[in-house]
Amino acid sequence: MNRNFIKAIAASCGLAITATGTLLAAETNPPASKPADKIAELFGDPVLAQGKGVTIKRSELDAAVMGIKSSGMARGQQYTPEQSLMLERQVLDRLVQIQLLLAKATDADKAKGKETSDKRFEAILKRAGSEEKLVLQLKSVGLTAQELRKKMAEEATAEFVVLRELKIDPSDADAKKYYDEFPARFEQAEMVRASHILVGTIDPETRAPLSEEKKAAKRKLADDLLKRAKAGEDFAKLAKEYSEDPGSRDNGGEYKFPRGQMVPEFESTAFGLAPNQISEIVTTQFGYHIIKLSEKYPARKLTLEESIEGVKIIDQVKDILKRQQLEKALPDFIEKITAEAKVEILDAKLKEAGEQLKELGKNSAPLDKAAAEKAVKK
Repeated sequence: MNRNFIKAIAASCGLAITATGTLLAAETNPPASKPADKIAELFGDPVLAQGKGVTIKRSELDAAVMGIKSSGMARGQQYTPEQSLMLERQVLDRLVQIQLLLAKATDADKAKGKETSDKRFEAILKRAGSEEKLVLQLKSVGLTAQELRKKMAEEATAEFVVLRELKIDPSDADAKKYYDEFPARFEQAEMVRASHILVGTIDPETRAPLSEEKKAAKRKLADDLLKRAKAGEDFAKLAKEYSEDPGSRDNGGEYKFPRGQMVPEFESTAFGLAPNQISEIVTTQFGYHIIKLSEKYPARKLTLEESIEGVKIIDQVKDILKRQQLEKALPDFIEKITAEAKVEILDAKLKEAGEQLKELGKNSAPLDKAAAEKAVKK
């Protein structure tokens, strides 16, 4: 199971207005089959937050919190009672914010939100590898594909509401100014596009090294595959059939990467090959690799009109500028619309947790914007 994928799904369903201003929508009407609804049937479903156009019930909060906790626990995270209470209050605030923002959505906001969320869903589907794999991975965090689409549409719509209300719309000229002020951030290091076949020497179940006898058999297989590759057999087909690297096997073993991303033995060999050249056997802690170089890319400065993963650099810069502006304007805007709706927290413990979070916020350090600005350098 791809834990990074699960983490990304959980984040996109976490209904948050994050520190950088990105809005992450929560499902406001969880299906009746959810565990939270069964609890509500037994113990009632009290209203936890209420205001003009806003009603959040215990079942809604529990459903959202369960999704976040299941993702955290899948990564080994444990929650104390105090942490659980603080998480509940943060999620409750975000549920309220999402309802308030969606209530302000225009038809144009919804149309833009759907178009954006459809693109994001397709990107997630591509990362999953297939629709079948996506369904299985979503199931591990208690979601269906339909529920994910709904959450992502709410998220994107809420984003456009905020951008419209706050009149945040960086221009091409703003992006060009940023590009000129920070040229080093657009320098792309030397890269290669290479494919490999991995014959693993690690037990996939225990993650322990194989016995010497089994390693010898694996080496024999690697030697045979090397002969076949150098004899002219289709390298991508060999990778798809024999490679034990799940991250590249379905893609014919291909990666595109700069220096510093791969283990040293793999990197030095890949960067030392000529285009279309096939390496000898390369041994790493993962096993035996056969590497074929497809293309080399010299270090250079990216232009604003270029694209990375289908998104133009100029649009990525605009996103950075949007996040910077949102960081400044969003807290006051959320406070304003919450006050206008006269939202009350009706649960005493959650109300007290909110006061504690405010104190923590007053004492927290300013956010480091550098991380967001690195988004254009991949």
